[in-house]
Parts: sequence; C-alpha cells; structure tokens
Amino acid sequence: MPADSLPNRFRSLFPIAEKYVYLNHAGAAPLAMPTRDRMVKVLDGIMMHGPLIADELEQLQCATRERAARLVHAQAHQIAFLRNTSDAISMIANGIQWKRGDNIVSSAVEFPANAYPWSRVAAVSGVEMRITNPEGRGLIDIEELLALVDERTRVVTVSWVQFASGQRLDIRRIGKFCRERNILFVVDAIQGLGALQIDVEKDFVDCFAAGASKFLLGTKGVSLLYMSDKALELVQPTVVGWTAVKEYSDYITHTTIDFRDGAARFEGGALNVVGICGLGEAIDLFLNAGPENIERHLAQLGSHVTTGLLERGYQLVGKYDPLAASSIIVCTHDRYSAEEICSRLERKNIITSARHEGLRISPHFYNTHGEMDTLLASLPS
Repeated sequence: MPADSLPNRFRSLFPIAEKYVYLNHAGAAPLAMPTRDRMVKVLDGIMMHGPLIADELEQLQCATRERAARLVHAQAHQIAFLRNTSDAISMIANGIQWKRGDNIVSSAVEFPANAYPWSRVAAVSGVEMRITNPEGRGLIDIEELLALVDERTRVVTVSWVQFASGQRLDIRRIGKFCRERNILFVVDAIQGLGALQIDVEKDFVDCFAAGASKFLLGTKGVSLLYMSDKALELVQPTVVGWTAVKEYSDYITHTTIDFRDGAARFEGGALNVVGICGLGEAIDLFLNAGPENIERHLAQLGSHVTTGLLERGYQLVGKYDPLAASSIIVCTHDRYSAEEICSRLERKNIITSARHEGLRISPHFYNTHGEMDTLLASLPS
C-alpha cells in the first residue's frame, strides 16, 4: 500500500488535523465528522420527536452491535455496551463464582482499570493475586507471567497493549495457553482496538473490555464488552437492571430472573444511545478502511518515528519490533523530562502525552508521514 493512502482517503473527516498534529489517541481521541453528525442527528431526533423514534434508536444500537462484532470477528450476541473499561472489567470480575484459594494472574504494569476490580475480588473473596514484574516497571515477560499459573488459576488478565510502554502482548499465545487449561482469558483492549487487528476466536480471547474514547474514536460514557459463549456460562450479572431479562418490554416484574440470551444481560437498563450510535459510525470508518490496512499504516508510521527518535538521541522504552508493533511509541531523553518535551510540543500544536517517565506518541490512521517529520523536527535534541 502506498504511504499515506489512508490519510488521503480519510483525513478530511477529522477537522482537528487542520490545527493540530494530534498524536494522543492513547489518551483521548477526537471525533470524526460522521461520528459527530450521527450523534447530532440522534439528538435532533430526540428533541423533535422524543420517544416516538424509540424503534429507530433501537435499530441503530443493534447496527452498532453488529458492526462491533464484525470488527473483532465475534457474534452480535457476544457484544454488550457499558459505560467504560472499568465498568466492563468489574462486571467480569464480580460475576465469577470464586472459591477461597483460587488465584488471578496479571501484571504490575496494568492500567488501574484492569487492576482495581481484581484487587477488590481478592480482598473480599480470599482469592490470591499473582503479579508478574512486581516492582511495577518495565516490560512484561510472557514466560514469567505464565509461570505463575497453576491448577487453581481461574483468570489470566492483561492489557493487549500496555498504556505506559506501548508493549503489545502476544495475546494469541497467552490465550491458547489459557484455553488448553480451561482458564478464563480476559483482555483490556482499550489501547489496541481500532488500531490493531483482533480475532477473538483465533486469539482465544474469552472476554475483552474497551472504552470507546481512545483508538475507537468514540466518546466517553460508552465501552464494548465482549463475552465468549464460554464466558457467558461462567460469568453472572451482578448489576441487574430491567432490560437484563427476557421479555423485558412487557414491563412486568417477575418473581424469578430469566436472563436474556447473550451479553446484553450485562447492560442492565437504559443505555447511552447517543454515544453508541456515534461509535457505530466510527467503527464504520475502520471497516471501510480495512483493519489490516490501518495496522499496516500505523506500523509504517511507527517504524519511521522510531528511526528518527534514535537518530536524535532518544531511547525507546522496549525494543521496537515491526512485526509486533503497537499503536503506541514511548521514548525518553537523557536531558529532558517527558513533561517538558510534551509541553514544548504542545506550544507548536503537536499533541502528545507523558506517562511515567516516557513521552508517549500515539498516532492513528489519518495521521501522515509528513506529520511524523514535523514531530521529529520539533523535538529538542
């Protein structure tokens, strides 16, 4: 694929690119015009017609569910909409029937959204947390992670892409290991979904959670929860709302709870319909661009940036591997702090972020090689 063919097709849909070199999609993403337009149209419909468009809104939500399933090679009934990544992971952690002596395997470099829900379960249920890299710095060694697994391991949970280092884990390897041992494999996918390809079947993912406001190019207040059929059997809803049951539209309270089929039982009640419909438009962009093309373009940008960083005396956090590149590049400099570099760049309308001691650069598929050159030329050396 020719360099920048994706930006040539889609860049005009992102007005933010007219003013900024925006490279902070790992923090919070801008909206594309079709996403904004869909949300405004939904709001206008509610303003003008109120509940009379309820059926239309339901159809739009179903369409988003189907698009999300296509993006990750799942079935529509395996997708639920929740508020955020923490919400979705908490649903999984709280819904497992734990026994004293069970253990959960994870890492010390997880974002808190994929740490606190499991820590709470361990504290109240007599479950052991087994953590690799306990000092909480550096990269995850998969061998060390999997070495913590034993016959009482119920869950292995990691981020697909680490927020502070950009390390992309081989989730297929981890997932296969878990599947062979009947262990639930839970993935925090927020820093990869929308930028990288995932196939939940081939990658042996049992559950994933991903907020919409980063690489998915949606808004806050919406997240995707994927639950495999195996996970749907093992995880029970612990927050139960009126739409969690079959025949919920008859508005009758039953004495027993008969949960809906599929992941929608975890949604509970009224949803953020505006955000969900906007997310559907964003996912349409990914499907039209081709997830494989997006991942290839970001790998090309990443390779270009990392070469330039090394030439300018920057150190990469972790060894850059083009065959396992993520959507995030993190670097450091001997003389300048990440915060100082980030501030200098922002004064030039180049938007990055600082996480821990590293400067984090996170482009998306509408960013160009020319923007990468602008970034590199603007860095202090």
